[in-house]
Amino acid sequence: MTNRPDEFSLIEQIRRRTVVSDRTRLGIGDDAALLNVSGDGEVLVAIDVLMEGVHFDGERSGAEAVGRKALAVNLSDMAAMAARPTATVVGIVLPKRRAELLGQQLMDGLLGIAAEFDVDLIGGDTNTWDGPLVISVTLLGEPSGRGIVTRSGARAGDWLFVTGALGGSLSGRHLTFQPRVDEALTLHSAVNLHAMIDVSDGVASDVRHLARESDVGMVIDAGAVPIHDDVDGSLSDAQRLHHALTDGEDFELLFSVSKEDGRRLLERSPLDVPLTLIGAVTQEAGCRLRLADGTQTELPEGGWVHSFGDAS
Repeated sequence: MTNRPDEFSLIEQIRRRTVVSDRTRLGIGDDAALLNVSGDGEVLVAIDVLMEGVHFDGERSGAEAVGRKALAVNLSDMAAMAARPTATVVGIVLPKRRAELLGQQLMDGLLGIAAEFDVDLIGGDTNTWDGPLVISVTLLGEPSGRGIVTRSGARAGDWLFVTGALGGSLSGRHLTFQPRVDEALTLHSAVNLHAMIDVSDGVASDVRHLARESDVGMVIDAGAVPIHDDVDGSLSDAQRLHHALTDGEDFELLFSVSKEDGRRLLERSPLDVPLTLIGAVTQEAGCRLRLADGTQTELPEGGWVHSFGDAS
């Protein structure tokens, strides 16, 4: 049997081939890279590319909403590191037939959310072609006084939390979500965050990233998963749960803390958004779903993955 190649297999190949110097403190494998700069300074770097027809419907979404999302997904990456965003550079490839208007509308959306999070637009590049709209945003950030939070710090016995509710983002929420930058910094100052990721590809996929990087297992309680109202209410409970686990583009925070810190968060959450205990970190490898009767099954495969076609 031949596996279908995808973005994650390619990233892993690149990761194995990459050799970095001492100035790179954290490279491939997390939501952002961390670099040493002159003196005692550090800078975080995150990048995302959005393509018309893949990440958004150009006819339905509107360029202003796309511009907002292009920066918002990077802001969510900075939130996952519990870092402060500072500045951005933007690359745009515009369809020739509507280049000027699209460019202006994209910048309206991007500059609006940049101002909201005090991010400076410091440069970029523009091109035109006969293809669809493509926008690439690189975001710079800085660690808070407590440093960054990575995907690799989860420990057996930790409790697993998520902010907000999950599923149904393609109803339109994937364009309008609020990056959890402030929430991440608030949590970081309140408790010791062991590991964190933003839910971009779906909990079923992103929890596996945490488990792999931390060399642990994860168990999610089916009955605890907060399901968003955007998930079709006419579906069965099992179908709605599957959507919550696999739809992706929620951009909520998924993180682990010690039981002691977990209890503190349950007793008195510092956030204005709902915070839900959905599972635990285990020594046993693998990611599993615990059902109402206590039995466990493998966590369903799901979440968004860019595939490259059939392997030959």
